[in-house]
Amino acid sequence: MKSNVVVLTGDRQVRFAEIDVPDPAPSEITLETLVTLMSMGTEMICYRGESDPGSHWDNWVQYPFYPGYSNVGRVIKVGSEVENFSEGDRVFSTASHRGHLNLSGGEPGIIKVPEDVTSDNAVWCTMATITQTAVRQAEHIMGETAVVIGCGPIGQLVAQYLKVMGLRSVLVIDQIQARLDIALAQGATASFCGSVADAKDAVLESTDGELADVVYDATGHHSVLPLAFPLARRHGKVILLGDSPHPTKQHLTSDLLTRQLRLIGTQNYHLPPQHAAWTATRQRQLFLQYVQRGQMSVSDLITHRFSPNEAASAYAQLDAERGGSVGAVFDW
Repeated sequence: MKSNVVVLTGDRQVRFAEIDVPDPAPSEITLETLVTLMSMGTEMICYRGESDPGSHWDNWVQYPFYPGYSNVGRVIKVGSEVENFSEGDRVFSTASHRGHLNLSGGEPGIIKVPEDVTSDNAVWCTMATITQTAVRQAEHIMGETAVVIGCGPIGQLVAQYLKVMGLRSVLVIDQIQARLDIALAQGATASFCGSVADAKDAVLESTDGELADVVYDATGHHSVLPLAFPLARRHGKVILLGDSPHPTKQHLTSDLLTRQLRLIGTQNYHLPPQHAAWTATRQRQLFLQYVQRGQMSVSDLITHRFSPNEAASAYAQLDAERGGSVGAVFDW
């Protein structure tokens, strides 16, 4: 069987290629992709090929590079040893942007999509796991206040989780009002449109003059971290979950020491021992339960929809419109 696949062949170079997909091994399933979600931060960094030499970005992105890690597909073939999947099942996996693929039926993190959850909702499972991991590490208690800097897909999901958890105040910061409007419609309690450098008064107003218990930097831009520290209260926390391709340009400030802040870095679904029982599979299943109950809504975060054969122009458009999108999908 042939499959189309999106592949980055160099800086700002994209091909829509064709590859062979063999019959599944006895322990594998074959999926026909329905929809894949673009990771707007990660994939645009990979597309531009801009990162510090020797950084984890520089080591990871080697061309040809197959982008994408959020895939919903339908099972069309089942290996003879597979017992937990059947033909017709919809499945979420971390496969890249490709039309058909084989996966091990026992691979961690693969989950069935419930019938009452749309593919447009389920395809957010990876993003929802990244953000759920960050929120878990903040160890919130009821009634706390938070600031979320950056209302791209990561920031939007963090704000929704904080709403579910019952925080007293969730202030979102972005320079694009349309992104803030989405976050406010989904449960954020206040917003500030402008530079984070000018947001302190808004944070004070939102937190009754106390500053935030927790500040999330969800931007992935190296300049934001030092501006996040002044928005946290004394002994507060700053969660760094935006992964900058230029970590050498990030720096700390005296706030970290003099106001005894805690800086917590978080990535993907890797949790410390006290939270390790929340595997990627369990976090994804919990996210889908929130969606089923109407406690979270993510399909309306999709602002762009492309055909996979438009991949080259899609990446170019999103690169040119930096900040003008939230979620983008390939509809297969």
